[in-house]
Amino acid sequence: MSTTICQVMAFIVSSLGVAGCIVSTAMDMWSTQDLYDNPVTAVFQYQGLWRSCVRQSSGFTECRPYFTILGLPAMFQAVRALMIVGIVLGILGLLVCIFALKCIRIGNMEDSAKANMTLTSGIMFIIAGLCAITGVSVFANMLVTNFWMSTANMYQGMQNVQNRYTFGSALFVGWVAGGLALVGGIMMCLACRGLVPEESRYKAVSYNASGRNISYRTGPYKVGSGYEPEMKTRKGAGYEEAARSEDGRRSYPSKYDYV
Repeated sequence: MSTTICQVMAFIVSSLGVAGCIVSTAMDMWSTQDLYDNPVTAVFQYQGLWRSCVRQSSGFTECRPYFTILGLPAMFQAVRALMIVGIVLGILGLLVCIFALKCIRIGNMEDSAKANMTLTSGIMFIIAGLCAITGVSVFANMLVTNFWMSTANMYQGMQNVQNRYTFGSALFVGWVAGGLALVGGIMMCLACRGLVPEESRYKAVSYNASGRNISYRTGPYKVGSGYEPEMKTRKGAGYEEAARSEDGRRSYPSKYDYV
């Protein structure tokens, strides 16, 4: 029962994590314009992995996708790849996990097969969570670097003041989603231990000799069996016959024996 509960809870947590990764990747607010020095502005800019958007004070929002791939920074493309890999692994892990649930019986599938599938899905969830956390963290590091570079340029009195960008809501969604996927994968790996069948224990079989009352003693090797009286009897009869027929002579009854 505890294994089934652990599996179901891991499946729910991992599902939330994978769904969060998908939502985070599709969101446009990975970086938002910093309004610390200018809280009142007519234009508010924010960017995502796939497009950049501008929202005006009138409420009109215009988004423009990135029409280039090679023109984007290498780290930006790496973040895209990490998020996509995490989503693909998470979806595959969910499909495998559905068939690995102990409460779902498919044909004559043994517990050992379910244990292997549970472990596989758990590893997939762990890798998916790590990919999501790594991708979001790399993007956050890019934002921090650009933010402080823009701040340094502002304090140096440069004429061209650049817009500074800070963390968007998509980053926090990605961190939480990656953590949920990671926790769900660990729970799934722990549930695998409850599905592994116990190792078969082969008991030693003692084989008794066919003789009766066999006793093994230390020291002079002497074997005693129940057949010894019979063997002695047979041995005595053989000696009597040999005595009668010693040297090839036979003792025939004489005529006085019939008197």
